[in-house]
Amino acid sequence: MKTSAEIRQAFLDFFEQRGHRVVDSSPLVPGNDPTLLFTNAGMVQFKDVFTGREKRSYNRAVTSQRCVRAGGKHNDLENVGYTARHHTFFEMLGNFSFGDYFKEGAIEYAWELMTDVYGLDADKLWVTVYQTDDEAYDIWTRQIGVPAERVIRIGDKPGGARYDSDNFWAMGDTGPCGPCSEIFYDNGEEIGCGSPGCTVGCDCDRYMEVWNNVFMQFDRQPDGELVPLPKPAVDTGMGLERLATVMQKVQSNYDTDLLRDIIAYIERLSGKSYGDNEEDDVSMRVMADHSRATAFLIADGVLPSNEGRGYVLRRIMRRAMRHAKMLDFEDPVLFKTAGFVLDFMAGAYPAEAQRKDFVARVVENEEERFIVTLGNGLRILQDEVAQLKQAGQTVVPGETVFKLYDTYGFPVDLTADIVEKDGYSLDEAGFEVCMEVQRAKAREHWKGSGEEAVSAIYKKLADQGIRSRFSGYEKTEDTGTVLALIKSGELVDEAVCGGAVGGLGRTRRAASAGAVGSKVPPRSWRARVRSADMAWASG
Repeated sequence: MKTSAEIRQAFLDFFEQRGHRVVDSSPLVPGNDPTLLFTNAGMVQFKDVFTGREKRSYNRAVTSQRCVRAGGKHNDLENVGYTARHHTFFEMLGNFSFGDYFKEGAIEYAWELMTDVYGLDADKLWVTVYQTDDEAYDIWTRQIGVPAERVIRIGDKPGGARYDSDNFWAMGDTGPCGPCSEIFYDNGEEIGCGSPGCTVGCDCDRYMEVWNNVFMQFDRQPDGELVPLPKPAVDTGMGLERLATVMQKVQSNYDTDLLRDIIAYIERLSGKSYGDNEEDDVSMRVMADHSRATAFLIADGVLPSNEGRGYVLRRIMRRAMRHAKMLDFEDPVLFKTAGFVLDFMAGAYPAEAQRKDFVARVVENEEERFIVTLGNGLRILQDEVAQLKQAGQTVVPGETVFKLYDTYGFPVDLTADIVEKDGYSLDEAGFEVCMEVQRAKAREHWKGSGEEAVSAIYKKLADQGIRSRFSGYEKTEDTGTVLALIKSGELVDEAVCGGAVGGLGRTRRAASAGAVGSKVPPRSWRARVRSADMAWASG
């Protein structure tokens, strides 16, 4: 058993044979939790079951859940491509018990699967338990037989965090929570840092966490009291990428077949070889990871925008496009790699693969826009860095960072990513001042975003192949062919001169209008720039 597909299927089969219902992966946009940007763990679709608000016909479940962590507290996008383990998109294997088996059952299943089914060397497996969880400690040492020196007690993080501490997990400040028990694989001394004190928890790659068992047995009250739950539950998670790294005996997630085949495709497109140049290797890893996130987010209905989930997607896409440029790609290419991802993963995610053409259209449209803005923005940034260098300064002013963000669509972390290698940082406080000024102006002019209506319209337009091409950075005035008219969030056949038409839920006064397909001179490029997301095409 070596391929990721075999590892995934073996996990599902193991638990199905032990009375678990195989539940399909839920979409990346959570349907039951407005507090989350994306589905970031296998338990998200079961949150209401764990809290008791929802009843299902089964009390055991198993999933292979697609996840994205690229926002909020998981905002470590800049690490992707530079480390062996960081990802935006990943797959989480999980088994769940809703008031059925508890610690003993979960631990026994985990050990049987890891040692008997996957065939991992038991002597290389280490375990952690919460510092006061004597029950889990005894199960591991007395029933399973793991030597006591390989079972480590871990307590709360320094600072007295109320939840999400080391080896104690919770959904929030109140509600279901409980201790964890993790399983680590020892990759060997040759992989580690070489320090005599190197052990589980070290930042080096020697000891790699592969599985986490969460034992939800308490209901935390507002005053912090832990009240035992009447029906304790089990929530487990194992990263498929990490497990594949162990089983395929490679040192990086990017060397597994989950990502190496995507990198090989990028090699063919670029004409470069992975392993020849570290900077190129980083760019290929970024493109491979971000292509997965891009493909599945769009397939699940997220579109690039300047707000919320759409903004996180746009950041991911534009970072990938920046690294494509570093690999000497001049024309759009991310739409090809995203399409390859959906084909490559069609066996596990057939429904998403069927949306390949739609995904490609959305990505290519975004790429065409950003290729122009990237060139202009890079020139501005290079000029600014040259001036800073001459002045002996190392901090890019907040006004410049804001201009790149507001005018050229550069996410702040992309700007930081570009200048960091030259030893420069950003004036983030100055940027926030500029942002607050912009927010204040926006509050004065706009009431309501109309986000959901516009989203539906633009999904329909994109699916029909209708897209806009912005030429405002090369010209100060132009004419365009009207491809579609939108009024109050709906497509219309005509608009009267002086009438209100627009997009993205924002009413615009039309300079002139006519039937679809007629030539319409814009009033000014200022109006066109602000309406860049409307369905126009430069003629």
